[in-house]
Amino acid sequence: MQITGKTKIVGVIGDPIEHSRSPQMHNAAFAELGLNYVYVPFHISPGALPAAIEGFKAINVVGLNVTIPHKQAVIPFLDEISRDAELFGAVNTLTFQNGQIKGDNTDGLGFLEGMRETGFELTRGESALVIGAGGSARAVIVALTSIGLETIFVANRTTSKAIKLAEDLSDAIGTSIHGIGLDDPQLADIVDSVALVVNTASVGMDISRPPLIHTEWLRPQTAVYDIVYTPPETRLLLEAAERGCHTIQGLGMLVHQGAIAFEKWTKTAPPVKTMKQVLQQSLH
Repeated sequence: MQITGKTKIVGVIGDPIEHSRSPQMHNAAFAELGLNYVYVPFHISPGALPAAIEGFKAINVVGLNVTIPHKQAVIPFLDEISRDAELFGAVNTLTFQNGQIKGDNTDGLGFLEGMRETGFELTRGESALVIGAGGSARAVIVALTSIGLETIFVANRTTSKAIKLAEDLSDAIGTSIHGIGLDDPQLADIVDSVALVVNTASVGMDISRPPLIHTEWLRPQTAVYDIVYTPPETRLLLEAAERGCHTIQGLGMLVHQGAIAFEKWTKTAPPVKTMKQVLQQSLH
């Protein structure tokens, strides 16, 4: 691409940021559509965040993705945040317009689109199990409640975290959400009863470590979604596939949450297929 005086700047902020694949993904999309944008990674330490935000406003940046450790810390500097971002308690996308900054979180919609593109649809009244109780689990739970699931279970190593997350979101949303420990004897029956199991814990990144649930509990009718995208086929997904389960990789969520941000910034439909291909290539 050619940088000109009219090139619009978008990017991603984080600490660290060198690992991000978002620049390859977005810049390939801009090139394909002939849009005069450039996507830049910005390494911003926590102490530099206030000055950085003012700097981005001063140089007329159009939008930013936000990653660790700034997803919560950036909120006080924003003029407006979406309902999703408010429920998630975290922001992953900023849009700068007319001197104002709006914060959003595209993880939930990205999660749902990543699921739908594999041909799997949940129906109102079904139930799901979410493994993990961090920020990603929160986004997944909010997304699942938006499509009318009747019951959601949250399982975590630290039981108190699962219970607190379940209580917080139950109060905010009104869906039946239950927190349990991963060592709870009821977990086997829960895995057997749900339509979907979602792993949000980072354990999936290590193929040598066993999944946090016993995969022999899975029924073939149950779908299994691991939002970890490196490796694309986690051990949980491999073992679930052996059980005959429909499996969903985390790569789709990553692509779609980025594609939603792309459309917010450019007001143009993103070339999702190209973005996914570039991301897949960058992971090999």
